[in-house]
Amino acid sequence: MLARPIWNPGVHLRAACVCIFSAVLLAAPAITASGEESAPVHGLWVWKGPSLLEAAGGAESLRDFCRAEGINEVYVSVSEHDEMMAESSMARMIGVLHGANIRVEALLSSENADEGGKHLEKLLGHVRTVVQFNQAHSRERFDGIHLDIEPQQRPENKGPGNLKFLPGLVEAYRAVRSAAEPAGLTVNADIQNKLLKGSLEERRTLLSALPRLTLMMYELSSPNDGTSAEKKSEVVRESSKKFLDMAYEGLGDARLAKMAIGLRTPDYEKLLPKMLQTLDEANRANPHYLGWARHSYNDTLQAAH
Repeated sequence: MLARPIWNPGVHLRAACVCIFSAVLLAAPAITASGEESAPVHGLWVWKGPSLLEAAGGAESLRDFCRAEGINEVYVSVSEHDEMMAESSMARMIGVLHGANIRVEALLSSENADEGGKHLEKLLGHVRTVVQFNQAHSRERFDGIHLDIEPQQRPENKGPGNLKFLPGLVEAYRAVRSAAEPAGLTVNADIQNKLLKGSLEERRTLLSALPRLTLMMYELSSPNDGTSAEKKSEVVRESSKKFLDMAYEGLGDARLAKMAIGLRTPDYEKLLPKMLQTLDEANRANPHYLGWARHSYNDTLQAAH
């Protein structure tokens, strides 16, 4: 006859705690030594950071939105009208978001940093400000730099196949990386799809400049184009696969950047979460796929009002 097990509340409580703790670890995105996540990135752009997040409850509202939408990292613009967000506000924001296991990247913008000189130096000045902030705050630290450099907005750089700005853009990326990585910051950058249509060497140069890139896959659909949600999902699925294949075709270097894919609210409105889910389902097995990003928190707030 088998002996009945003896109930020991302490043992069972400890076992339950271990199970819960293990589940939390499995659910959270694991950060590797290189700063990359083993689970897909689910990112969010947040513009006008000083206005939104210095207001009472602003950081908490952002945290709650991220929790509800499955977002695990945010790209927060830390300056507005050339004025940096107050250090105390940045520290508080980071503390609130880190408390919910959400990474925080400082979003820095420029239309001219690819031209070098004073334009690049201005951008690097913002990078150094973020580095100095981290040095002064041992716990509430930015996790990365997120670049929004847009030389394609200038008239001389418009048009299909016009990539004459690429060398300068890559040099700007490398300069930021050199300033950020020694300070423990990852670097990501937004790119447009025409950069993926360059030659093999142009793509190799771009994809080796940074460890992470985010493709802005915009204007594939519109809310009033008459197509069904299923058709929109099919377009997202096929387009994302096409662009990933286009980016890495002929390139076998494991040190190339991983790529996230960004979709924007005006293209899908309430269907956006479904489209983002489609990206994960279609590309999770692709070793080059980093995850998705949604543009933007500001659009969501505007729609709510």
